[in-house]
Amino acid sequence: MGHETKHELATLGGGCFWCLDAVFLRLKGVTSVVSGYCGGKTANPGYRDICEGNTGHAEVVQVRFDPDVIAYPDLLDVFFAIHDPTTLNRQGNDVGTQYRSVIFTHSAEQAAIAARTIAALDAAGAYPDPIVTQVLPIPAFYPAEDYHQDYFANNPRQPYCQAVVAPKLAKFLKKFSDRSN
Repeated sequence: MGHETKHELATLGGGCFWCLDAVFLRLKGVTSVVSGYCGGKTANPGYRDICEGNTGHAEVVQVRFDPDVIAYPDLLDVFFAIHDPTTLNRQGNDVGTQYRSVIFTHSAEQAAIAARTIAALDAAGAYPDPIVTQVLPIPAFYPAEDYHQDYFANNPRQPYCQAVVAPKLAKFLKKFSDRSN
């Protein structure tokens, strides 16, 4: 069978999960991306519940990756490059706690790396405003409904995808061409 590939998980929220899914699926070393909901108080929430903003969940992607191909800090570099981590509960026209910038960590090491990354970006003045990204231990993760998985790939002509997802993906491909497959 060959050597066993070691996989790790990263769970990230930065606005609409369709955008994050489209980008992370194209990263070398990423083996799967599951769109879902995390960080709220309701068990097994649905998309309608999330959109109403009452459950406290964030739209997130759970990224399974091979750390020998792409390291966790590199995933965070991409994450911070493709969303605005300085706007509280908002990405562009998407407003609400479900769109908050959040990193749900799977280990103490991930938490330390996330905190260091945020401190370094703030210290470097990477953004005009301070980063408001939350760093929290991962609570329950609920996969989103099937139609949300690989949404951009399956619905490239959908207006939101044309207006919001496609430009983010183009920005990613330009900035991280060496890391995309």
